[in-house]
Amino acid sequence: MAATASNSGTTGGERKKNDDKDVPPPLPAPLNVPVADSHTHLDMLPQLPLGGAPSKSVVDEALAKAASVGVTTVIQVGCDLAGSRWAAETAAAHDAVWATVALHPNEAPRIVLGDPDGWSRQGEREPGGDAALDAALAEIDALAALPHVRGVGETGLDYFRTGPEGMAAQERSFRRHIDIAKRHGKALVIHDREAHDDVLRVLEEEGAPDRVVFHCYSGDAEMAKICAAAGYYMSFAGNITFKNAQPLRDALAVAPSDLVLVETDAPFLTPMPYRGRPNAPYLIPVTLRAMAEIKGVHEDALATAVAANTARVFGY
Repeated sequence: MAATASNSGTTGGERKKNDDKDVPPPLPAPLNVPVADSHTHLDMLPQLPLGGAPSKSVVDEALAKAASVGVTTVIQVGCDLAGSRWAAETAAAHDAVWATVALHPNEAPRIVLGDPDGWSRQGEREPGGDAALDAALAEIDALAALPHVRGVGETGLDYFRTGPEGMAAQERSFRRHIDIAKRHGKALVIHDREAHDDVLRVLEEEGAPDRVVFHCYSGDAEMAKICAAAGYYMSFAGNITFKNAQPLRDALAVAPSDLVLVETDAPFLTPMPYRGRPNAPYLIPVTLRAMAEIKGVHEDALATAVAANTARVFGY
């Protein structure tokens, strides 16, 4: 998440100071129709301990702020074992939260090949090989059976951060997640970064689950038509408001309203005009209103559609 800097409009040699990147954006006007944030990471909020008992005060505050503007449900997404455990525990403890569990596409190669630089939040790790990946996937399988867990994800392929040496581990993990989702009857939540063709190929080869969500949809309009034909849901995030995101806006324009979701991916991808500042579920109205404008519909109509779509995908 990068803040945008601008010195335009300054005079007398003075530099215009940007808003503090650590200051949360203000509350938007509430939605008339309650909706869900289909993909968020409450475990990455400041001062929230990972892996232990959920911090009730911090989570309650985030949920209360969201509810105050009409975001009454959030889908807490797991990216690794600790985060998936936390997601399941938090969903069990809060009526407004449902969970998904998974190993992120970039997590699988780190388990197999190690993480000597400690890039992930687990810190430095030694290579564990396929046996370690199998053990981690077995725990994801067990978590996916829990009643408060309504999805398997985010899983998929990411060719942006993982090089060729990690692609085999990614694809193996992705295929296993597809199997887990199908066996438990849960939605599959896909992370697809610079890997569109291979993600679609693997889904076709394995046979997709009944409900598939492309989280933070990153394809173009042509891919959106392919997803629509397959019945895949497309979830749009705050980056649809970015200046360079015309392909995403084109994709949303052609995506059927009954296959569209809205998400924050918080704390990332904060919508304009707050890009670079912390994202959170309460900012969903900003993105949803931008989406309604792109689709040329009233925000209430779009909110009604995405609320029904999210409930249908995650079965609540």
